[in-house]
Amino acid sequence: MTAALGTIIGISVVAGALALATLSVTPATDPAPGPASGTASGASSSHRRAIAYALPLADDPIVVRAFDAPAATWAPGHRGVDLAGTVAQVVLAPTRGIVSFAGTVVDRGVVTITDPEGLRTTLEPVLWSVGAGTRVDRGDPVGRIQPVAGHCAPATCVHWGVRRGDTYLDPLTLVHPVGPVILLPDP
Repeated sequence: MTAALGTIIGISVVAGALALATLSVTPATDPAPGPASGTASGASSSHRRAIAYALPLADDPIVVRAFDAPAATWAPGHRGVDLAGTVAQVVLAPTRGIVSFAGTVVDRGVVTITDPEGLRTTLEPVLWSVGAGTRVDRGDPVGRIQPVAGHCAPATCVHWGVRRGDTYLDPLTLVHPVGPVILLPDP
């Protein structure tokens, strides 16, 4: 394979990957809700998501551990993202919806919010400040990070998971992208 052909193939692969990535990024517009559709990664195949999402912690937290979709429902994976935080830091509703659960699961507080399209967002470990049935808007405080060993021990973080039915989605694909993707020339 010549160097020029290798460069063309490399550019084609990158362009194809970027096109797929663009399809999986969801705009943060908030028009009237519509039917949900998508893939296991949270990508929308036929319509724009009607419900806007934002990070559940202020100040652009660091992603300590990314989403890792399991190959099967019973297989290993990381069914959400872990965002770096501090004990007692305010946890925000990443979307509008109704709190469907706020309580203790095993040894940690959990808050679950169901959005108007039926996606369920779960945040843990959270000392909740809202109760089941409470309506929340994106950005409303729902609790504070609990001082319990969790996904990031010994560090502190919030685990943020999102499900459509029994399918886990990558929560970060629901957040509006920060900026444009720029292709750089091959050196």
